[in-house]
Amino acid sequence: MKTSSVGQLAEAAVADYLLQRGYETVARNWKTPACEIDLVAKKEDVIYFVEVKYRSSETQGGGFDYIGPQKLKQMNFAARVWAQNNRYGGDYQLLAAEVGGLNYENVEVIELS
Repeated sequence: MKTSSVGQLAEAAVADYLLQRGYETVARNWKTPACEIDLVAKKEDVIYFVEVKYRSSETQGGGFDYIGPQKLKQMNFAARVWAQNNRYGGDYQLLAAEVGGLNYENVEVIELS
């Protein structure tokens, strides 16, 4: 399966996971020439920018292992660009989602600081 198809299925699994917890999907695969965001979600008055990482097995390490200082910097930049492009001045939070399993059945989401 192509990497883009795997990513789309993982993002769909996270979108469903968040929907079940009261979030609304605002955008998927939001991109500009300078940055991208896997998922933009909203719950109450807060926007959540979600980085989705899929791993079919733990042999590569968990998805959260790939979110280091550089990725956080990129995520913050993308969140600011999205907010500016959408004239959004409210609260926002960065989230990371780790998806695992052959059928994308294992989803864990954490808040990033």
